[in-house]
Amino acid sequence: MSFLEHLEELRWHLIRALVAIMVFAILAFVFREFFFQEIIFAPTRVDFVTFKAFCKLSQLTGSDAFCVDELPLTLQNRTMTGQFTMAITAAFILGIIIAFPYVFWEIWRFVSPGLYETERRVSKGAVFFVSVLFLTGVSFGYFVVVPVSVNFLANFTLSPEIDNQFDITSYVSTMAMMVLGSGLLFQLPMVIYFLTSAQIVTPSFLVRYRRHAIVVILIIAAIVTPPDVFSQILISIPVYLLYEISIYISKITLRKVKKKEALMESGIEL
Repeated sequence: MSFLEHLEELRWHLIRALVAIMVFAILAFVFREFFFQEIIFAPTRVDFVTFKAFCKLSQLTGSDAFCVDELPLTLQNRTMTGQFTMAITAAFILGIIIAFPYVFWEIWRFVSPGLYETERRVSKGAVFFVSVLFLTGVSFGYFVVVPVSVNFLANFTLSPEIDNQFDITSYVSTMAMMVLGSGLLFQLPMVIYFLTSAQIVTPSFLVRYRRHAIVVILIIAAIVTPPDVFSQILISIPVYLLYEISIYISKITLRKVKKKEALMESGIEL
């Protein structure tokens, strides 16, 4: 294929991916009342599943420290087009999240024919694992980071005379950043896997720069979470655990790469 033919092929993959996003976005917009009440606004209510779990934990420990009895916040709209704009924005974000496995599959269909046979075997199952990690990260962001951040920010006040009245634009944008940011951060093991397969990164490199990685993780967590230390630490802990898991994945991957290289040098077909 010529360069222009490659561009044409890429264009159709992107069009199909965008169509999938738009289909789910339109469905989310049509059923916006359900999505806003049952999903987007759910972490602002004390009957949210995470807060119920915290209360059960409090009962087991015999303390009320973890139980959330009240969320003193009010969501409001301050601009003429605020609610309509947020409905479209939230629908588009939901479309991206729901369609992500298909979108990545379309991108992978374009990339994979350009790989060598050994590279395709090494990356077998990439769509599945990337999708699982993304959805796991999104779930962690939605069920853990968002409710904890909402609880902290709703109850934080400089004076009892100040009411926490959050603008709907601020709430939705902050929630989207935390959820999507968590989904992307959870891709760390796959990133390390591919970099190790290409021998760009080694396990010794990851171990040597572990302390630097911790600083980078904290910085990224500060970007994707609200400006409170607790939320930053909350998302930094699982990402750091994923970094440690990535070191183990890198060791296994590098061992397999070296073994294949040794077999190829011996003239044995893989």
